[in-house]
Amino acid sequence: MATPLDLDQLRTFAAIVDTGSFTRAAEEVFKTQSAVSMQVRRLEERLGTELFERSGRAVKLTEAGGRLLTYARRMLALSQETLAAFDEQTIEGHVRIGLPDDYAERFLPEIMARFVRSNPRVELQIACETTSSLIEHVDKGHLDVALVCPSKTHAWSEIVRTEPLHFVTSAAHNIHEEPILPLAIGRADCNWRQQGIDALNRIGRTHRILFTSWSAQIVTSAVLAGLAVSVLPECALRPGMRVLNETDGFPRLPDAQIAVMRGRNTDSPVISALVDHIRESLHNLTPALPPQAQSRLPETRMIRTQRLRPSVGVAGW
Repeated sequence: MATPLDLDQLRTFAAIVDTGSFTRAAEEVFKTQSAVSMQVRRLEERLGTELFERSGRAVKLTEAGGRLLTYARRMLALSQETLAAFDEQTIEGHVRIGLPDDYAERFLPEIMARFVRSNPRVELQIACETTSSLIEHVDKGHLDVALVCPSKTHAWSEIVRTEPLHFVTSAAHNIHEEPILPLAIGRADCNWRQQGIDALNRIGRTHRILFTSWSAQIVTSAVLAGLAVSVLPECALRPGMRVLNETDGFPRLPDAQIAVMRGRNTDSPVISALVDHIRESLHNLTPALPPQAQSRLPETRMIRTQRLRPSVGVAGW
């Protein structure tokens, strides 16, 4: 055991854990899937233990794999920090980013992991607020970057992800069959709220607004408790929810768009680097859906750059 561990093998190992599969890890580390499998095999031989439990396509860490992960992340972080200490071109400073709470839960771990690994000397200041508040903070210079629902009034915004928008209910309740449909949705300026109501009006479905909140957590709780139906994008789906489609008597909705916004005078290298990482993170992020919703959803569609139209969604609750 005197021979040092191979950092490249550890990087591949961590990528498998982060992406949840050998295939996606291969894309992450720019290797073939066979090369990734070979690296894991050699790492397991080096340590004399199995690191993954293989059951079909599922990838699960063994107890030894879990222990190695802690050491692997520390070693990779120290390696990156060491290289950065001797790199005169390393980006330094701080950047202020804002995003809604539901986006933070779904997207922030991936964004932070990518960015911090590449820019260990940059301090991230993170705020979670509504879309309308985030746009205002960007306009006033209080935030450098924000992840929001699109706004046509901000030409310096860029759509970085497009997802299906759905009517959703509790998988354990039948509240969607009520004669007068109870809704848990965003505030009056929420674009997704308006799209849902317009769709229900077009098919003549009687409804009433039972809960209105800016908080995604409150709306999610109302749905999971079987109290109401809501309108949510794919990223906001949770285990215990069920997507309602045409067979349930609910119409299809327009896609939801997610945009990255930056201030007019924010052309520093650190901000540009963060925007690049957000773009790449959301472009490569795979859906994390509950099993009962997975089979009903079309493939997520990604859009690189596009002019925006006014909208305020869950973030504007």
